[in-house]
Amino acid sequence: MLEEGAKAPDFQLPADDGSVVKLSKLKGQAVVLYFYPKDDTSGCTREAKEFTDLAADFAKAGAVIHGVSPDSVKSHDKFRSKYDLAVRLLSDEEKEVATAYGVWVEKSMYGKKYMGVERSTFLIDPKGKIAKIWRKVSVPGHAEDVLAAAQALKS
Repeated sequence: MLEEGAKAPDFQLPADDGSVVKLSKLKGQAVVLYFYPKDDTSGCTREAKEFTDLAADFAKAGAVIHGVSPDSVKSHDKFRSKYDLAVRLLSDEEKEVATAYGVWVEKSMYGKKYMGVERSTFLIDPKGKIAKIWRKVSVPGHAEDVLAAAQALKS
């Protein structure tokens, strides 16, 4: 289980725009990495919209925002376009990054167990260390909490 202060696991994932994002290439800036279960579902849409609404403030704080889910690049592109999202969405179809960050977990709904993404956010400092972790995120107000932590990193 990753802890605050640990080195963030490096990764390379395809983004919604067809580019490839490698965490180690983002050194020197803060990175918000938020994991969410599925494109175009109510909670995930709300979370993406809240981060989008604050994107300019995150940029002022020197932080870039990346959402990660097991959905395909095509799904991400459609989701981002539909809601005019200002966050990059990364495709982790093999769940390797979700596993490395400890968010690919056994879940339960109506007594049925299944594997899925536990909604979680990691704030990675400019040196590549995990500055803050939010697990089992409740969406309302979450983006503001992450922004406050990103702003505190800059000061």
